[in-house]
Amino acid sequence: MNVFDWLSHMDVPSGQRFDVVEVKFKGGRKEYFRNINQLEFVTGDYVVCEMASGQHIGTVSLQGELVRLQMKRKNVLMNDDLHVIYRIATEKDLDKATQAMAREMPTLYRTREIIREMKLNMKLSDVEYQSDNTKTTFYYSSEERVDFRELIKMLASEFKVRIEMRQISLRQEASRLGGLGSCGRELCCSTWLTDFKNISTAAARYQNLSLNPAKLSGQCGRLKCCLNYELETYIDALRDIPTVDAPLRTKKGVATLQKTDIFKKIMWFGFDKDTNWYPVAIGKVLEIIELNKKDIIPESLEILTPEPERGLDKVPGKLNSDLENLDKKYSDEQKKKKKKKSRSGKNRGNGGNGNNGPNNAGGGNNEGNNNPGNNNNNKKPQQPSGNARQERKS
Repeated sequence: MNVFDWLSHMDVPSGQRFDVVEVKFKGGRKEYFRNINQLEFVTGDYVVCEMASGQHIGTVSLQGELVRLQMKRKNVLMNDDLHVIYRIATEKDLDKATQAMAREMPTLYRTREIIREMKLNMKLSDVEYQSDNTKTTFYYSSEERVDFRELIKMLASEFKVRIEMRQISLRQEASRLGGLGSCGRELCCSTWLTDFKNISTAAARYQNLSLNPAKLSGQCGRLKCCLNYELETYIDALRDIPTVDAPLRTKKGVATLQKTDIFKKIMWFGFDKDTNWYPVAIGKVLEIIELNKKDIIPESLEILTPEPERGLDKVPGKLNSDLENLDKKYSDEQKKKKKKKSRSGKNRGNGGNGNNGPNNAGGGNNEGNNNPGNNNNNKKPQQPSGNARQERKS
């Protein structure tokens, strides 16, 4: 509800200043007052304003030429019927306004009890005391006409003030109470939105949203105001989308339209006994429709799938290519480690035989040396002479 005064740095002569000031009250309510005393204000100043009965304190939200533009936009006439600003609020005025605000919550709870006792079909949402404690405004919502004459009598005798009952819509109730929307931000109606337009379920249909009341309704229980924000863009984009009145006939089977990507201009079709959906460009859809009108049945939607979509199907793989590369890297490293372990095991086994081999070979040589007959590589020794044999025998 805040407006940036982009003309505040410009010095305008006092005689040419626009003497109407915009003042903001509780719940985002704004009214326009004349500055007949030519007081100097700064945005955010508390001022004492004239009301139909008594006076009320509000904050200056806008002044200067921008007020003229706002009044023109809201069709507010500049005449003597506008109330005036008395003065800048003093500490005594602010203390009195604080005491009046402190009475609002107890009054709200007590009034709800009275409404419950009287069994009135109305929902009391907010109570606002005037700063001089002479008038109280009760904001309520109801789906039917309510006879609250007896209620006003009881409230007047209970709180000793002048009572005003003001019926508001559910959207206005949400704007006064405030809150956070499903987007995580503060409600549009309580921050900047002032005009509430009619919203129908056709806005959700144009945007291909599921008609789920729990998701499409806001805190007020009505359809969300943000459904109208992008509606014109969707309507312009839908002008190029063909209407598929009947399923497409192919040799593979009958293809039914499942969903439409409006901005990419791609239509997804699915066969009866196939869980997969096949993307088809709008141009190809028009070609198939013309062929079906001529009783010509194409081969399949897969053949007519546009090349850009085949590239789009590979995008998830590209996004996960880093993970696949890491998996391959670690798998290759594990394979190398396994190969190294197997080689080292074989080398150990062969190394043991090899170590024993030379010893055996050496032993064989020794044996060969001791037993020359066993060594094939050595020449046969000469037989000793007969005298030597006899000497040995002796």
